[in-house]
This record gives sequence, C-alpha cells and structure tokens, in this order.
Amino acid sequence: MYRHASSLFVSNILLCTLLYFAFNFIVTEIFDVGIKQSLSYKAGLILNITANLPILLILDLLFYFQAERKAIKASEKAKRDMLMYQYNALRAQVNPHFLFNSLNVLSSLIYENQEQANKYTKALSQVYRQVLSVSKKPLNTLKEEMHFFRQYLFLMEIRFENGFKIDIEPWEPWEHRKLVAFSFQLLLENAFKHNVSSAADPLLIYISVDEHGISFRNRIFLRNDITKGEGIGLSFLNTQYDRYHKKLKIMEEQDEFVVKIPFIE
Repeated sequence: MYRHASSLFVSNILLCTLLYFAFNFIVTEIFDVGIKQSLSYKAGLILNITANLPILLILDLLFYFQAERKAIKASEKAKRDMLMYQYNALRAQVNPHFLFNSLNVLSSLIYENQEQANKYTKALSQVYRQVLSVSKKPLNTLKEEMHFFRQYLFLMEIRFENGFKIDIEPWEPWEHRKLVAFSFQLLLENAFKHNVSSAADPLLIYISVDEHGISFRNRIFLRNDITKGEGIGLSFLNTQYDRYHKKLKIMEEQDEFVVKIPFIE
C-alpha cells in the first residue's frame, strides 16, 4: 500500500507540473492574453502543486480503496465458493445411495473374501480422507489425481464387477500438470449415471492425455430413465474451471460422449 501511495504522490506532482506549464503556455502564447504573471514560474508552480496535489491524492486514494474493497469481496466470494465445493464433493460421496451401496458391498466381501474386504475398506477410507481435504487443496497434480482415481476406481470395480471397461493411456510425461481435484471421479460418476453398465453390455471408457489436458470418452448407451443434457457433475466442473478462466469442451462424436479437461497452469 505504501509503495502504491508513493507512486500516486510522484505521479500527481508530475501531473500538476504538466498542467501548470500547459496552462501558462496556452494563456501567454496561444491566446496572448498579455497579462504578465505576478508570480514567477517557480513560485506559481509551487502554489499550483500545493493547492491541487491534496485534491488529486484524495481522489486517487478513494479510487484505490474502492478497488481494494472489490478485491476483498472477490476473495471472500472465492472462499465461499471453495467451501461450497468442499460441501458438494463431500455430499457426492456421502449421499445415502453411495453409502448404502458401499456398505452393502463391504458386507458381502467380509463373508466372501476378507482380504478383498480389507483392501476395499482402506480404499474407501482414502477416498473420504481426500474429500475432506479438498478445502485445503482444491487442485491436484495429474499424479495425485490419478492416485486418488485408482482408489475410487477400485471401489467401482468391486461394485460393478464386469460392468465397465476402462483404458487409460500413458500419462506420466504430464504428471506434474495441475487440474481441479476429483475431476476424474465426477466424470466417471456422470458416465455411470447416464449410461447402461452391465456384464452383458459393459460401459466403455477411454482416457487420454496430451500437453493441453485430458480427454475423457465413454460410449453412449443411455439408460431409459435418463434424458440427454448436462448433468450436475459437469455443471459443477464447469463452474470450478471457470474460476481459473478455463473451459471444459463437451461434445458428442459418433457414439461417444467426450469431455476435454484443460490443465491449469
């Protein structure tokens, strides 16, 4: 703030000086008023700066504080958005349907395969831990996101068994690039929500990565109770990427639904 005030002070002195000489030139040379100045240029300049500088400084400071107030409001709004992000991400995981299915799967595994039940419990706890930490870390590197996605994918593989097939291209060259946390999870949930997934007709998912971002594709085979349109998950992701001045690309190519996620620099 002090640096800004100093620059305002210097710029206003220069402005007063410029205006003073411009005014004198216009009056004496252009209009040729013929009135001799009662004060010397030096004395007139000092008087001009003394009279006008406080006014200009007050106006500048008013504009500065107004801009500062807007910046604070924008920062507070961003914090509120992040709290809402945490709430929505948590709600997406803890909703009764997801919790019921998770516990139902775990109950079956305890009797059928205790080792698998132990792995399932650990993966489920890691998923919840990641969700709870989203307010402190809204962005993940691709490596971090992929690690979390593997845990979530494991839960889905146990739940749906052979109901889907997923192919992930090599992503390691871009492992340090950043994206919104849980992007993969929300895209996967969106694909399951809108499309049929069964052992007889598995949902096909394909993920590829390049220097610009991630391409998430799934075969379109809409469920009877679902209509086309942008779901809550995609709308939510759009809002989050918009905060970083980035846009999702959502399109349909033949029989595939494609979502392209940009990296956040």
